[in-house]
Order: sequence, then C-alpha cells, then structure tokens
Amino acid sequence: MTTISYASAASSDQAMWGRVLTLHAHVERQLTQALQRKHGIGLSEFRALECLVQAKDSELRMQELAEKVGLGQSSVTRLVGRLFSAGFAFRDLCPDDKRGVYAVITDEGRQRYADARGTYAEVLSAALNTAGADPELAGTVQSLRSGL
Repeated sequence: MTTISYASAASSDQAMWGRVLTLHAHVERQLTQALQRKHGIGLSEFRALECLVQAKDSELRMQELAEKVGLGQSSVTRLVGRLFSAGFAFRDLCPDDKRGVYAVITDEGRQRYADARGTYAEVLSAALNTAGADPELAGTVQSLRSGL
C-alpha cells in the first residue's frame, strides 16, 4: 500500500507542478511583452532593478544579485552590462575586497523601475485573472492567491 500511495502522491505532485509551470510560463510571457513594449526593459532587468531598489544602499554584490534574480554568474554579468549600457546601473568595486563587484542602481534606473512597477502589477493581476478562468489552471491560481 505504501508503494501505491507514494506513486499516487508523486503522480499528483507532477501534475500539480505541471500546472504551476504552465501558469508561470503564461504569466512570464505577459509580463515580458508588456515591460518590453511599454518600458523597453525585459523581465530580468525589471527584477534586477527591483532587487537593487530594495537593497541596503541600493547596491548588491553580483553574486547576491544573481541569487535573487535566479541567474548564473555569467548571465547576471550580461544583465548588469545591459543595465549599465542603458544607464540604469553601474559597477563598483568593494572597498574591502577588490575582487568583489557590486551592481549599483542609478537615479535613471530607479525612475525606470518606478515607471514600470505599475505596469508589472497590472499585467500580473490580469494574467492571473485570465489563467484563473482556464479550467485547468483555475484551482492553481486560487490556491496561490489564497495562500497569501
């Protein structure tokens, strides 16, 4: 019985995770399109700016930013390079450890984030509402929203 129960739970978990991934892809696609179209930034750039806005002294070590945004070291280096090129952030060396590099948000980056934050919130809610109307995803959306 334990084997059957375990197999059933694993199958149920896989089905649930599949719905979460489908929902995630739907929401991310909507957010990416809206942020790019209205504000000229991608979703990763928005998330990095958000992390920097919320960080103490508006700066994070590159590795810490990578962890918060969910990227690898080389990907976050390219991301910060794009933010630097756009004038939204700059790199700064750690005064105590010259090998440590910080990403620091600029006033222009702070303003771009502030401008895009409303779009992000609106599109996120709309995407969840749309997904919540889909019979396959309605329960997942409801579960996530009720978990707050």
